[in-house]
Amino acid sequence: MRILLVASAFNSLSQRVFAELRERGHTMAVHLGPDPEELRAAVRAHAPDLLLAPMLKSVIPPDVWSAHTCLVVHPGPPGDRGPSALDWAIHEGAEHWGVTVLQADEVMDGGPVWASARCPVPPVGKSDLYRNEVADAALEAVLLAVERFASRTYVPQPQYGRGWRVPDHTRPYFDQSLRRVDWAADPTATVVRKLRAAHSQPGVLDELLGGEWYLHGGHPEDGLRGVPGELLATRAGAVCRATVDGAVWIPELRPRRRPGGPATFKLPAVLALGGLLPRLPEVPAPPTLPPGRRTWTDLDYREQGPVGFLRFSFPGGAMSTSHCRRLLDAYRSACDRPTSVLVLGGGRDFFSNGIHLNVIEAAADPAEESWRNINAIDDLVAAVLTTTDRLVVAALGGNAAAGGVMLALAADDVWCRAGVLLNPHYRLMGLYGSEYWTYTLPRRVGEAAARRLTEQALPVTAEAALRLGLVDRVVPSTPGDFGAAVGGLAVSLATSGRLQERIAAKKAARERDEARRPLAAYRAAELERMRRNFFGPGEPYHALRSAFVRKQPVSGAPPQLR
Repeated sequence: MRILLVASAFNSLSQRVFAELRERGHTMAVHLGPDPEELRAAVRAHAPDLLLAPMLKSVIPPDVWSAHTCLVVHPGPPGDRGPSALDWAIHEGAEHWGVTVLQADEVMDGGPVWASARCPVPPVGKSDLYRNEVADAALEAVLLAVERFASRTYVPQPQYGRGWRVPDHTRPYFDQSLRRVDWAADPTATVVRKLRAAHSQPGVLDELLGGEWYLHGGHPEDGLRGVPGELLATRAGAVCRATVDGAVWIPELRPRRRPGGPATFKLPAVLALGGLLPRLPEVPAPPTLPPGRRTWTDLDYREQGPVGFLRFSFPGGAMSTSHCRRLLDAYRSACDRPTSVLVLGGGRDFFSNGIHLNVIEAAADPAEESWRNINAIDDLVAAVLTTTDRLVVAALGGNAAAGGVMLALAADDVWCRAGVLLNPHYRLMGLYGSEYWTYTLPRRVGEAAARRLTEQALPVTAEAALRLGLVDRVVPSTPGDFGAAVGGLAVSLATSGRLQERIAAKKAARERDEARRPLAAYRAAELERMRRNFFGPGEPYHALRSAFVRKQPVSGAPPQLR
């Protein structure tokens, strides 16, 4: 079928739906933006059999939905209506939720239902939930709805009448009055729930150190105490703030936008506060958490027999210069341990999206910070590539993009969860790319496929990545079970009879490749191009980065589809 995907942004869910339907043989086109006339023009241009809206904040015009079947993905179960479905689900402590695919009509979220799917609601932030459990349910419901539409025999179920047993549950927009934290009264569990319901957008508006800030992310801390509302400590760029019965770690802050001022963006909390921050102790996370201990860390290491597990989880998957250096230090320490397999990653959300564009945007000299950041991540990738005394597995429980994909490709094996989406390209940010991609990508998929992936700049599903050779294993697990599944597979790998043979073969292959062309030559050639991107006059990178960081809307088709 010819399907026009209509969305407010080409976000993770829109990309996943696009890629999955395209793989199933449908002819896909994409239109972004709220302008009714532009949408009408797109419909005339593409003459679709079906309009599909995976993520839409605006209303489809009546003349469009009355002339064409328009299916809308609502992130709530049948009967749920309103613009803040996931916010309410987390706020009310729902243990299970759902996604509904319904037909657009005159009642918002009230049209006939084509399909629905259920999903659990684990104790995670809204954006993590959206990209994982909700996205899995949404894809299940979308594929069923499209199949039913294509059959031309299915009659969607109206949300009224004798056959409809679900009450209408319409709820208002979840505004800041509902999110506000009462530091003098709210226990830690309540504060964390409010923060999770606002992560990563819109954040919780609060007053801090004489200014107004949006708080992004929240993790309980049970070992630190203080006056409720008081800042207690810092850790890896996050701040710890006291509650009435404990404390919470807040990784990121965003200043409230001033009237007439530019859009603001999230930064690591310590960096955002800058000189406003009083002198606080830097409290490192304990190397090993005892059972029942609640605290936050973005890096941790553990061992299970002959396997080491180095987990990292940076907000939004972005890796600043500091993140890269800390991860490199942790990686080197892990390589000092007597293990034969080292698993890198294994968390449930983003693996990595490469360099930290927000931190770069905030720097006094963004070009210089870009250069520092790309060199720091190159150092990390080089360390992985030159590890020859054990096997390294990159375990992707969540999406990866740009340099984050190339970091994974430095490993010997790449395992990813079945719902993962990969964007192995840099072009949309006006960058050539580094992280040794000119070495790792062609050796996995071949020169022609590497060129196609980086130039077309389209998302790749886990199954397509497996067929291409971009990944070695797709793990069919839920987001929450991915870590345990990877653990079992890694132990099996470490205890297999061929392990030492594989380690010897990789060492020999690395030596042959180094003799043919040193890794330093790949890095130098890539960085020569990147230096021009960062420092050259007329290069688009700085404008594209600023627009991305400040979430400036895109209208029409996404750049990679034009």
